[in-house]
Amino acid sequence: MSRAAYLVLENGTVFEGESFGAEKETVGELVFTTAMTGYLETITDPSYYGQVIIQTFPLIGNYGVIPSDFESDSPALKGYIVREWCQAPSNFRSEGDLDTFLKKSGIPGVCGIDTRALTRIVREYGVMNCKIKYTQGVTAEELEELKNYKVVKAVESTTLEKPEHYDAENPELKVVLMDFGAKHNIDRELLKRGCDLTVVPAHTSAEEILAMNPDGVMLSNGPGDPAENTAIIAEIKKLCDSKIPMFGICLGHQLLALSQGGETEKLKYGHRGANQPVKELKSGRVYITSQNHGYAVVSDSLPENAVLSFTNGNDNTCEGVDYLDMPAFSVQFHPEACGGPLDTAFLFDRFIDMMKENKN
Repeated sequence: MSRAAYLVLENGTVFEGESFGAEKETVGELVFTTAMTGYLETITDPSYYGQVIIQTFPLIGNYGVIPSDFESDSPALKGYIVREWCQAPSNFRSEGDLDTFLKKSGIPGVCGIDTRALTRIVREYGVMNCKIKYTQGVTAEELEELKNYKVVKAVESTTLEKPEHYDAENPELKVVLMDFGAKHNIDRELLKRGCDLTVVPAHTSAEEILAMNPDGVMLSNGPGDPAENTAIIAEIKKLCDSKIPMFGICLGHQLLALSQGGETEKLKYGHRGANQPVKELKSGRVYITSQNHGYAVVSDSLPENAVLSFTNGNDNTCEGVDYLDMPAFSVQFHPEACGGPLDTAFLFDRFIDMMKENKN
């Protein structure tokens, strides 16, 4: 029989459920994702560093654990909350069950919680901190602990330690990917388009990157508050000054805007899921996208050399920026989405065309 587990919210609300996965207390920032599939990609997405995830879809784990679908080598989240987890997964690609995987990864989970009610609280009051524990009652010290928790040093905790190189089958271009907590599918999208790829740690200098003589630079997704990465932002500004083609996704999008004098803000509860509508302003077309972010670029803060290219269909926040004085663009959503819609994968083709044009 599973042990009772308790989810304590920063406002003092307590949900009782059952423990699965690793059995250990943890504190994190509570967020929710509305994706109906792709739980493996969610769990292994480095952008969830320091966070406890609520899955709004009620049944999780039904197709097991498939390592080839992972977005990173190990999970970075702090905890996992579901209504029900499947104890008998069925899929020809499955190599295990979710409970065992979370135990091996040291990630605590809580099931049997009314995730609908929990999500409504987060939607109404905004993102808040939480604690997973195994004893009843809440002390004043625990509430103070929750009040003081903050996700810090997120990028340096998820970036790789040393450069890695990947060869495409029929290479035409060379790309350097700055890893701020990159998802593996960014690698896959570039490699299948004929890009030899060098992935470098987040704090690699602009001089080191340019010395590799790449045709373009990719700025990856990643976790945390973008504004805390001041040293990285300074290096991106140098890359911008060099006029090398650049494409930024999610955190990379935010850091690129900050390097040009833009500003970012924390959203009430963020955009996390596989059904976020974005409107392309040039064409008026709406695309359905996968997203995972708690911060956004402030549209009104964009400098004169930048124009808004996409907006969110729900709240009108900035979802993309084109730069007028350099070959660079960025988007807040995930065109490389795995376990999500592929409507905007054409943006990788746009990056390829930009690099080819710059070479000629």
